[in-house]
Amino acid sequence: MYFWLNTSELEMQQPTEDRFRHRDLNWLYFNERVLQEAKDKLNPLFERIKFLAIFSSNLDEYFRVRVSQLRQMKRVEKSIRKKLALKPNRLTKQILKEVKEQQDRFGDIYNKQILPELAANDIHLIDSEHFSKEQQVFANSYFIEHVRKHLEIKKVDISKENELFLDNAMIYFLITFENESELGVVNIPVDQCGRFVYFEHGKNMLTYLDEIVRSELPCLFPEDIITGIYEVKLSRDAELYIEDKYEGILAEKIYDSLKQRTDGQPTRLLYDASMPAEVQKKVRHLLNLGKIDMMPGGKYHNFKDFLSLKDPTKNPDLHFEEQPPISHKVLENSSNYFNTIKEKDQLVHFPYMSFKYVERFLDQAVKDKNVSEIKISLYRVADNSPLTSSLLEALEKGKKVTVFVEAKARFDEENNIIWGRKFEEKGANVIYSYPKIKVHSKIMMISRKEGKDIINYSYIGTGNFNNETSKIYCDHALFTANHDLTKEMARLFMVLEGELIVPREKHLLISPFSTRQKFTTLIYNEIENARMGKKAKITAKMNSLEDYEIIDLLYKASEAGVEIRLLVRGFTCLIPGVEGLSENIYITSIVDRYLEHGRIYLFENDGEELMFFGSADWMNRNLDRRIEVVTPIYDEDVFSELKDILEIQLSDNVKARIQDAGETNQYVKAEKSAKRNRSQYSIYDYLKQKHKI
Repeated sequence: MYFWLNTSELEMQQPTEDRFRHRDLNWLYFNERVLQEAKDKLNPLFERIKFLAIFSSNLDEYFRVRVSQLRQMKRVEKSIRKKLALKPNRLTKQILKEVKEQQDRFGDIYNKQILPELAANDIHLIDSEHFSKEQQVFANSYFIEHVRKHLEIKKVDISKENELFLDNAMIYFLITFENESELGVVNIPVDQCGRFVYFEHGKNMLTYLDEIVRSELPCLFPEDIITGIYEVKLSRDAELYIEDKYEGILAEKIYDSLKQRTDGQPTRLLYDASMPAEVQKKVRHLLNLGKIDMMPGGKYHNFKDFLSLKDPTKNPDLHFEEQPPISHKVLENSSNYFNTIKEKDQLVHFPYMSFKYVERFLDQAVKDKNVSEIKISLYRVADNSPLTSSLLEALEKGKKVTVFVEAKARFDEENNIIWGRKFEEKGANVIYSYPKIKVHSKIMMISRKEGKDIINYSYIGTGNFNNETSKIYCDHALFTANHDLTKEMARLFMVLEGELIVPREKHLLISPFSTRQKFTTLIYNEIENARMGKKAKITAKMNSLEDYEIIDLLYKASEAGVEIRLLVRGFTCLIPGVEGLSENIYITSIVDRYLEHGRIYLFENDGEELMFFGSADWMNRNLDRRIEVVTPIYDEDVFSELKDILEIQLSDNVKARIQDAGETNQYVKAEKSAKRNRSQYSIYDYLKQKHKI
């Protein structure tokens, strides 16, 4: 199989500071927006706690993936680094400086806002120093019954380098003794015991598992005098360095190498800032770390565990008000999706609508005797979902099922491969990843015999086939029987199955074959229209904007007078609002209750607007190194609905932040006469009215 790849990618994708932001630095300003949500009292208390957890989880992955790549760059020969303008040391220092400032703000939010507000709502997180006698008795009993058996207790000789090994992302206590030649190490078994422990006595009182263990440390080292107790967490490289070859099954290579996730190269040691300098030095020696790998933090680590914190008061005021899924006015009462979709394209929106419409579509296909074949691409497979159950049922009924499983979906490799094997065992044609390219598209095709013809029905989405993530990710999905689109979808699946080399598409935008070329043509069209005095505008919504060729084209469009309005949730390498470069480019980012995940592209085309949506961001990887599908919108009603939603988001004046040249993350300020528009809530109301049955 052959895929077009950009052989000069490394040289082409190096940042130039006056024209491009570095993605790894700008990403930190995205995570800052998450931190802003933790501070924003428009959000109920427990939702703000969740944003702290998301911020922490994001940062962990960032160090495991992005910072680890910077460490690998440091190994590149200096002359080559200079040629490619690679400056990993300087960049790492900039990252650590910004992260330290964010960690300080995180600590202020937690200590000065979250804890007092929990107490004000009669929820008390108690540390071991303040245990009452009853609580201490309970803690001791709980420790003996539930915790002790999961502990690994050891001492290490500080004179021996590499004597200490810490598992990735696990939290530990490092204990200093009066005998300074040794350190004690005790794990905090969160995976086995959970992070929070609720006391039997005292209303709404709880503690960290950390404090249960901390209170028992003197008993674990009875012959030693403890002089200090410090919590630490080590992040390790998350990349799987697998040799890319075209022979062999890549999935098996990945499955066999997953153990690297636990013993990869260290990228950050987060430690209690109260740890004395001489102890820090000992720890660095034991772990073979440099000063740059050390990150001071608070008393507790792994705040992602706050996602599991339960509200003992069950007070609805401390949580977002529930938004029941909106019923789709057509699909809700359709007993035959095939007739419905054949008559007209149907559009659904998550999480405002239920993922059940996707599951019903597949379920009807399984039960329909005229359906002969089902093809689907799975990027992040949900565990034991109705969708996977339907695929297994289809195989039991003798239908032909082809499943493309992306074995390189980061952190989901093992689960994806396990499901691939299940499908294989039941007789599915399972295709795994190809080296050097991922299949990131969210597509499904169902072939149905109707009279003498085989009619294809397609599903094209912006989000994964996952009923759980569909409850928190904002995505769009199209059901269509459009002949032009389904014909090209069928050819794409033939490419995935190795029967074709290229899909020869004229309608769908399919990476890495045509997406870049089509977007380039569309942008140049707007440039030419602007130069000729015609209507010219580009409006686009995406997760991230990184591709330098596309950014350069947007700069050219701005200089030509094209109005460019972008919604970018995550990072962007484009610098907006710079005179002579990008003064016609305005970018906002929305971070709110749900994770914005959809991609929509709208081109003015001198009044004959063209719209597309799909799985691809304007990133080099989405254009050149992944199978992506972006579909044109031909149905007028679908076009209108998507455009309405896009315009609601463009006018958000509650949760939108301006991505300016100064990276200030300032909220969009509503004009005095403007109606308050929190777009995710406005979209919910819009769809509720639009789909009123």
